[in-house]
Amino acid sequence: MQNTALKSQEPVHEHEYGEHLERKLKTRHLSMIAIGGTIGTGLFLASGTTIHDAGPGGALAAYIIAGIMVYFIMGSLGEMASFIPISGSFSTYTSRFVDPALGFAVGWNYWYNNAIIFALELSASALIMKYWFPDVPGIIWSASFLILIFGLNVLSVKGYGESEFWFSLIKVATIIIFIVVGLLMIFGILKGHAGGFENFTKGEAPFKGGLLSIFSVFMVVGFAFQGTELVGITAGESENPEKNLPKAVKQIFWRILLFYVLAIFIIGCIISYNDPKLLSADLENIAVSPFTLVFENAGLAFAAAAMNAVILTSVLSAGNSTLYAASRVLWVLAEEGKAPSFLKKVNKGGIPINALYMSTLVGMLCFLTSLFGDGTVYSWLLNAAGLAGYISWLSISVTHYRFRKAYVAQGKDFKDLPYKAKWFPLGPILATVLCLIAMLGTNYGAFIGSKVDWYGILVSYIGLPLFLMAYFGYKIVNKTKMVPLKEADFSRN
Repeated sequence: MQNTALKSQEPVHEHEYGEHLERKLKTRHLSMIAIGGTIGTGLFLASGTTIHDAGPGGALAAYIIAGIMVYFIMGSLGEMASFIPISGSFSTYTSRFVDPALGFAVGWNYWYNNAIIFALELSASALIMKYWFPDVPGIIWSASFLILIFGLNVLSVKGYGESEFWFSLIKVATIIIFIVVGLLMIFGILKGHAGGFENFTKGEAPFKGGLLSIFSVFMVVGFAFQGTELVGITAGESENPEKNLPKAVKQIFWRILLFYVLAIFIIGCIISYNDPKLLSADLENIAVSPFTLVFENAGLAFAAAAMNAVILTSVLSAGNSTLYAASRVLWVLAEEGKAPSFLKKVNKGGIPINALYMSTLVGMLCFLTSLFGDGTVYSWLLNAAGLAGYISWLSISVTHYRFRKAYVAQGKDFKDLPYKAKWFPLGPILATVLCLIAMLGTNYGAFIGSKVDWYGILVSYIGLPLFLMAYFGYKIVNKTKMVPLKEADFSRN
């Protein structure tokens, strides 16, 4: 059933300021935002570590399992966001279909996560620029990129969408070129690799360390996929969300999985899992990125400089997306009375300006904590954000289960759903289990051995008690209860 409030240029969430968010994001923006949100340093740099630790087959298995989890999470989010397309979507859905207290905790958790990651990307940009300008103070670059990213977000939502489209296109083009070059090398058409598929099966490969090693890298791989949920945040600002969101959700999973699985397969064939260089790739050593090594083996001498530029693009893309997500989630929290009311203000360009200012300021302050002292405060903040992505995914799966149960309880027609998630209820149940495994296993090593590493446990899991404090604090103060299925709010604006 078509809802006239969803027409492409109509406002979203009118309120006392008289302004509104605007529907300016097209299908191509949504697809690239979701793809760009997940393709970054997790693939370009961390993929080498996963292959070294679990072998090429183990790394592939971990990526496929994580990909299945993401598939079901994206299906759940796609079903809810296409039916109720509002900005800051999943925290609002959690409030409507599970418990307002849980929605409060999920919303603030996701805002905090993005503000911290924004600070992380500012730090990363300075490290990357050292490759070309080793004598320029890093804070100069971080400040410059802060201004750039803020500028892209403050102009208009279309400006954000357009910049993210081009950032993501560069990353996608790089991966496609990498896959083509790698396959040509494996089959002997290009020089640089004479072993065919030998590296994939030699020694302890393809599964080094067995099941436990797959489990150990699954956590790293899961973090690499985080960012796909961003497409749900954009729902309230997309043109014709009933049509465009399902299309974006259907496309991104297969593209991402194809990119990741093929890229890991090629790296595993060309570079031996026991090559020590695979453990050395980081932002300060782009020359040993698995992508750089493969390009150099193919005789492309400029590979390190080119990959440095691509990784810089990834970092700017991540900063761009996290600032966007933080501002929208903070705005919707204010709309729902879960954050100060001044954060509801939207300017004439459709930007939640005060929420953007606040998110930028907090991100900047977190970044500054990494510069002073020994960075201990920033390290704790970063660790607290570590579980936040999984908490968001977990909330999406749990909320979708309740969404569908409420939909049936209220006698609604499934024909009215623009997109129906596959394999319900198995999908959200399986995704919930995998999320819990990943969360609880984030630092399982701290529990193993003759002595429990309590400090390691505290550092790794600090985000969980913070989340629970927000949940129980709101619940006790506001005396909230789980929303009865027949009273769940399906209003679409």
